Amino acid sequence: MAAVSSASDTGDPRGRHPPERRLLILGGPQSGKTCTANTILGDEVFDTGTETTHSNVGQTEIYGRRVTVVDTPAWAIPSDPENDTEAENNDNAGAESDNPPQAPPSLDSEGPCMGAILCPPGPHAILLVVSVTQPFTDTQRRAAEEQLGALGGGTWRYSMVLFTGVDKLPKGVFIEEHIANTGEALQWLVERCGSRYHPFDNTRKETEDNTQVPELMEKVEEMITDNQGWYFEVNELILLEEEQARRALEEERMRMEEHARQREQMIGGPPRELRLLLLGWKGVGKSSVGNSILGRRFFESGQETELCLRRQALVSGRRVTIVDTPGWDWFSVRRTPKRIRQESQRGAALLRPGPHTLLLVLPVVSSLTARKRRTLLAHIETLFGDSACLHTMILFSCGDWLGRTPIEEHILRGGRELQRLLEYCGNYYHVLDSKTPGKDRSVSVLLDKIEEMIRENGDKAFLPIQTEWCKSCFIISKYILQR
Repeated sequence: MAAVSSASDTGDPRGRHPPERRLLILGGPQSGKTCTANTILGDEVFDTGTETTHSNVGQTEIYGRRVTVVDTPAWAIPSDPENDTEAENNDNAGAESDNPPQAPPSLDSEGPCMGAILCPPGPHAILLVVSVTQPFTDTQRRAAEEQLGALGGGTWRYSMVLFTGVDKLPKGVFIEEHIANTGEALQWLVERCGSRYHPFDNTRKETEDNTQVPELMEKVEEMITDNQGWYFEVNELILLEEEQARRALEEERMRMEEHARQREQMIGGPPRELRLLLLGWKGVGKSSVGNSILGRRFFESGQETELCLRRQALVSGRRVTIVDTPGWDWFSVRRTPKRIRQESQRGAALLRPGPHTLLLVLPVVSSLTARKRRTLLAHIETLFGDSACLHTMILFSCGDWLGRTPIEEHILRGGRELQRLLEYCGNYYHVLDSKTPGKDRSVSVLLDKIEEMIRENGDKAFLPIQTEWCKSCFIISKYILQR
């Protein structure tokens, strides 16, 4: 862990913009994490109807200050040794245990490190969400301790307990009385966080007298002041160790995906998730394409994308995760800043264990010269390796410009360079009208083509994440700090 402070991060009275505040939200199953994140953001940014399996980022402004909130998957509840012993005794006696065994951790689940690096260069506050409607046992306490331990040393000085469901407390019972009556495990957690806590009622988020978010931010400011303006930064070695540990899980996941692929061929069902990375040079409409696929304006179009952004939605019965990336230079790889190239790799690293498809966005209104084609392929192979061609599909944007002209005719008119680019991608291509998100029926056809590509790739269903891509996360964090 590195505690870092800078004039740009802690606020400079001579600056034009107030400092940003970054909040990392952690908590157990059904603790109300996602609802809490939405309450802080003042909008339904995150989906509360499904289990959170990947960390997601939302931003808002509170009193003119930009606030970044990262919602994370629920932490795993460790098995209770006493319950395990009791269950073993019951099994030996031929009786059924009252405590069902814990499900093994999902291969999709992410550790807290990923959430921390999604708010670079690091969170100012780590909010541990605890529901007052659920018993907080020593098992829950150990889960919280293991979660913060995964981030490295020094995390407790940045932590605060956020109690949800306070509207369910008996009338006249305040949160302090609840802490005193719940037991030693909860008292230990509050004391470990420096007695920093805040009650939260997610049912009041739309009422006029709702002051709980400003009050929370005041407590966050007090904690930042106590920490002398420092924020928490994940140690690079910890993330690399986590990546090595996940590699074994990824190998198992690849085997599982292969089995799932074989089942899909038999029953014709879609895969559980599609992970897509948007790539291309500047101004080709990547953000608009992402909005069209997800059916909602998740990405800011019409302005230059500086940092990768990951969004997820349920589309045509599939869970689709998309990462939008900054644009490349069309003239040469060397003219694309190193930071932008590293950000492209970081975008792929956000799609663990790897993107199924690299969507190379190409406007139908632009002509493709030999230099542009060579530059595009050089970017792909330099950043993602020689095998990237197996996972690359050309996605034509601005499809409304074609009118009634079939895309095949446009390809013929586009000349030899366009045809050579398509050959590199295995002749996988699609065209989208990105003007009307959620109304383009060809999105479902696009997903069908992506699934076809996955089946064709067999045991190489996705492009595996490389360790050097994860290192790019830290380089980008340093760039953001220098800004």
